[in-house]
Amino acid sequence: MPKYTAMLNKVMLSTESRMRGDMQVRFGGRYGKTYCRKAVRRSVPSLRLGEGGSIIDLVMRLKRCDFAHAVRLLRNRERVPIAAPRSLSPLSTVPALRILSDTPLRHSALLDYLRRRGIVPEVACTYCREIRYTINGRKYFAIGFPNDAGGWELRSECFKGSASPKQITTIDNCTDTVIAFEGFMDFLSCLSTKHPDQLRIDVIVLNSVVNLPKALPFLARHSTIHAFFDNDNAGRKATAELIRLCPRSEVVDQSCFYSGHKDVNDYLIAHIKDHAKKLAAQKNASKTKTVQSVRNNPQLLKAKTAAVEPQRRKGVKV
Repeated sequence: MPKYTAMLNKVMLSTESRMRGDMQVRFGGRYGKTYCRKAVRRSVPSLRLGEGGSIIDLVMRLKRCDFAHAVRLLRNRERVPIAAPRSLSPLSTVPALRILSDTPLRHSALLDYLRRRGIVPEVACTYCREIRYTINGRKYFAIGFPNDAGGWELRSECFKGSASPKQITTIDNCTDTVIAFEGFMDFLSCLSTKHPDQLRIDVIVLNSVVNLPKALPFLARHSTIHAFFDNDNAGRKATAELIRLCPRSEVVDQSCFYSGHKDVNDYLIAHIKDHAKKLAAQKNASKTKTVQSVRNNPQLLKAKTAAVEPQRRKGVKV
């Protein structure tokens, strides 16, 4: 779209420039203005910063004239044919992504993907489904997280998207406390660290921070809101908006627990890697300690050597 807008701006400004008899036009949209040079250099506002419209609107604005006079100027000086506006054909409403089926989450590739993200597969199977879908005729599969409007958030190793309609996801257990997340991977990550047998508090997943206004009616009826939003500008802004728009609720910003990481899932992956490194270091330290103790005790070394070496058989000399 920006490419066609720039082309349209160039055509409009070139036409109006020639209409006034300008000798040169330099398009400087990068700096916010477009300059036309005649006897004296003067600036013409760029359409990127002005109001939208047709070439007639441009002439009316520059010449400060009405519609009829602008048409006469274009016809007399530029001989531009003025055609009646045509009604555009409506855009196709057929979505490019179409859901084929949803089944229990079982595909090994999807389960392996969850494990690499640090998520316990049993937790994901409780709240997610295996979605088969098509995009422009090609079939794919992904992890599907349902929203309250019947749409899906889709994730796999090579795809991140959604199937309309886009909406929030709520789990209502009729409690006074709610935990709020931006995306469902953070929600699953939080559950994977706790391993609860049963979720006893309310949950809301925005599925995008732009859905925060849609979530306010559900959030506002809780006395305590635990916000697990991302550690970025959008997440911090969403938390601030939540505090401002829910004055009767206690909003607890939980992002301090995963500070230094983008979100809950990023923290979980880093925590698992650190834990694996510590286990490997402890194992290596234990082996090193055992070797040193054997070397320092000759009798123990002799006993271990005797246990390793096989008993020699008595042979017959030929």
